[in-house]
Amino acid sequence: MVREFSIGMGPKLFQLRRNPTTYTIRWLPLGGYVRLAGSDDETELDPGMTVIVQLNDNNEVIRIDASESDMPIEGIPVQVTKADLVDALEISGYENGDEEKPVTYHVNHDATIIDKNKTELIIAPRDTQFGQAKVWQKLATNFAGPFMNILLGFVVFLIWTFTVAGPATTTIAHVQNGSPAQIANIKAGDKILAIDGKKTANFEDVSTAINQSKGKTMAVRVEKNGQTKTVKVKPKAKVIQKTKVYQIGIQAQTDENAIAKLKRGWDTAVSTTGLIFNAVGGLFTNFSLNKLSGPVGIYSETSQVSQMGFTYLLAFLGMISINLGIVNLIPIPGLDGGKVLLNLIELVRGKPISEDHEAIVELIGFGLLLILIIAVTGNDIYRYFIK
Repeated sequence: MVREFSIGMGPKLFQLRRNPTTYTIRWLPLGGYVRLAGSDDETELDPGMTVIVQLNDNNEVIRIDASESDMPIEGIPVQVTKADLVDALEISGYENGDEEKPVTYHVNHDATIIDKNKTELIIAPRDTQFGQAKVWQKLATNFAGPFMNILLGFVVFLIWTFTVAGPATTTIAHVQNGSPAQIANIKAGDKILAIDGKKTANFEDVSTAINQSKGKTMAVRVEKNGQTKTVKVKPKAKVIQKTKVYQIGIQAQTDENAIAKLKRGWDTAVSTTGLIFNAVGGLFTNFSLNKLSGPVGIYSETSQVSQMGFTYLLAFLGMISINLGIVNLIPIPGLDGGKVLLNLIELVRGKPISEDHEAIVELIGFGLLLILIIAVTGNDIYRYFIK
């Protein structure tokens, strides 16, 4: 059972309850989290604390205010001596703090509790806890987080594709004066069919062939007014951002069809996913801190990209989201991938790993991740601010 679904981190800005889940928006727009039913120190009732309980007509507790707020809910103050919100579903204590009035209230299975952060959540009886779920349910839940990050990245790229001009086609929109293309009598409206005998399915093929020519004369087959002919073109070299490239002075016509744009957005997301998988694989074959970025590095790169314009920032956010999902799938304790690995082991063994052993593995994983985060952050500070 999901007790809380949060967008963002930090202090709560807004909350909305829709049984059995509380939806919250928090101040820091950095990711989010899902609070599953399970052991949760923030909703435990310790002996000696005073809570406000609200009862129904059957004298069952349906709401508990454990926030110790100056403005508690309407109900009965109870100084807790013993509480079990998991198995027995009972609260024992002294009504109004009067030790001569010991009481024991039965807690409704679907009661809610307001925790110390003033977030109202449903309680977590044993039968609703994540540990009681079937192994395939645990596997699906642990996989869902990274999957949603990847899915969000795809959605962002599908939005991005409509914020820029459509994909370039092999039809020419403009020819520069005095360019190699104009000298070869290539004109606007012509369609490039092949270069040096190789068919050009898209403008990327055209650009690649021109750049790979290294300035050598190429045989370009074009379609003019329904007729085809082959012309000789010699690309010119040009230095762009300290990199030598070869051009023939043409500008491609774009395809503004919605389907073409959607295909471009999807293909970009797929290729980005492939590149990130390759980069993650490279970490294991040739590890280097320079291949990783922490909060400092991401902030610096985001700042640089944001100066390039909204469309670049949108594409960067899509890449970051996909990257986060893929990295989170790495089978390291402390990441969702580590939990997925434990679920698979449980599936093979036919029984779960003991909670004590799982806790030790998680602790070791978090320790290693913490060391890695510190190392990456230090390296980022050196790269971006000192070097």
